[in-house]
Amino acid sequence: MRIDPGSLRSRRLTERPGDLPSQLFIHGGRAPTRLSVLCFQPTGIEEVELAGARDLEPLLSGGLPLWVRLQGLADTTLIRTVFDTLGVPAHMQAPLLEHPQRPRVDSIGDAVLTVLHRLSFSETPDRLIAEQVGFLLLPDLLISLEEVPSAGSFPQLTQWLRCLDPAPTRDDLDDILHFLIDELLDGLFPLLEHLAELLEQLEEAALLRPKPRLLSRTYQIRSSLRDIRGQVWPLRHQLMVLLRQTQRLLGPDALHGFQDMEQRVILIFEACELIRHQCDSVTEAYMASISNRMNQVMKTLTIVSTIFAPLTFIAGIYGMNFVNMPELHLKYGYGIVLVFMVLVALVQSYWLWRRGWFQDWTAPRH
Repeated sequence: MRIDPGSLRSRRLTERPGDLPSQLFIHGGRAPTRLSVLCFQPTGIEEVELAGARDLEPLLSGGLPLWVRLQGLADTTLIRTVFDTLGVPAHMQAPLLEHPQRPRVDSIGDAVLTVLHRLSFSETPDRLIAEQVGFLLLPDLLISLEEVPSAGSFPQLTQWLRCLDPAPTRDDLDDILHFLIDELLDGLFPLLEHLAELLEQLEEAALLRPKPRLLSRTYQIRSSLRDIRGQVWPLRHQLMVLLRQTQRLLGPDALHGFQDMEQRVILIFEACELIRHQCDSVTEAYMASISNRMNQVMKTLTIVSTIFAPLTFIAGIYGMNFVNMPELHLKYGYGIVLVFMVLVALVQSYWLWRRGWFQDWTAPRH
């Protein structure tokens, strides 16, 4: 054995074979970036579609509270330019641009940074799709960045804001942030309800027709439930810390809303725990059903063995080759023995039937 030349020589990373690790590949590419602004004017709300960051300067010079909405992460240069135009610090841009990020609610100076995920089912409810959504609350400014654009940025909340009389002002930006987070959290309840209904169907199928694929689907649901729980768990402590801090951007109504949000997070977490126990119930029902079917098979084999054991004993006796066996010389001895064996089998079958051995406990119940 010998060491290859140069194997112990230290080399820089750029001199080694290969290249530096790049970002994760996204199938289909990143969604195109769209920029829109909601201006809170005294007469009402005005939605403006912008082509670039330069179009923000006239709106900022007006001194009106703004809700800047960015959708899609394809054009990171445009997003960074918009952030620089709005005066967003560099250390707050990274959590919004880099994904996937852990859910967080942080109070940094005179800003509130929030990163959440919008969860939805794919073609089958066994898999979840997570879309990162970030919010940044600054004085007289609210910024939202969505990873995947939709037909409209929070259309229901936008329509509700337009119907308000009087129109929202700069003091309502913190309440809008609370409503945005609420909308994302409220979207988890239908997912949990759907998972609970699916587990009920799997539990019934496990009792009637247990198949191995039921366990695989249960494990997939448990994985999806783990992802939902992972989105909620970090918020419990972070919301408590936010409520204890003195954040000047959050008014009394917004603080009350975040307190309700803390209770909602606890409800979601408890619902996840209940559904997790429901997954265990499906597994236990499957194992119990398989055990019952195995017991039924063993009982059938026991019945067959019990009936044929005396018959085998009789056949074994008369199969012995001794000379002094009186029954061997009977004219109807063969028929008598056969009739006797049939009677023994019938008596044993009747006795087992009376004791309930022929009842199938694994038969489907409708």
